Amino acid sequence: MTDGLILLPGAGHRIEGAGMTLKVGADRSRSWSMFETEVQPGFDVGAHRHREAEEVFYILDGELDLLAFEPCDSAAADWRSWRSQTGVSVVRGRPGSVMVVPPGCPHAFANPGPAPVRMLFLVAPARLDLPGCRILGDGSPWYYTGSRPPYRYGPFFDCSTCVHHGRFCK
Repeated sequence: MTDGLILLPGAGHRIEGAGMTLKVGADRSRSWSMFETEVQPGFDVGAHRHREAEEVFYILDGELDLLAFEPCDSAAADWRSWRSQTGVSVVRGRPGSVMVVPPGCPHAFANPGPAPVRMLFLVAPARLDLPGCRILGDGSPWYYTGSRPPYRYGPFFDCSTCVHHGRFCK
């Protein structure tokens, strides 16, 4: 029989330079990985999608702009102005807000405020586990290396085919 896992505050593997702490990885779960993340003011992950991964974001402290829909008109370079065919638009998430992103769903988040935002981030299937989790050139664990790729819809940034992301974002 396998024992469960209890982590106290501050426990986990800190990913230096990325503002992330791996709480549960593939060594403890076959289904998902969990991170506690600190999103710095001004950070914008950019609109993107994953072919295989499902993600959940839960805001603990602060506010994030959140997108999780297919835009009907993405002519504007800034994803914050996009709308879906059903009228859904970007929302400002506050503590307790949850964003669920199924595979293939365009999504983004950004910290528009003056203070860091804390959130829990789950990804399935389990990935980004140590030692497989590698820190790329700019300190980010998987989003980009060196120069940031264009996060625009048309062509939409697809993490499953990006040479920067490889297996870490599928």
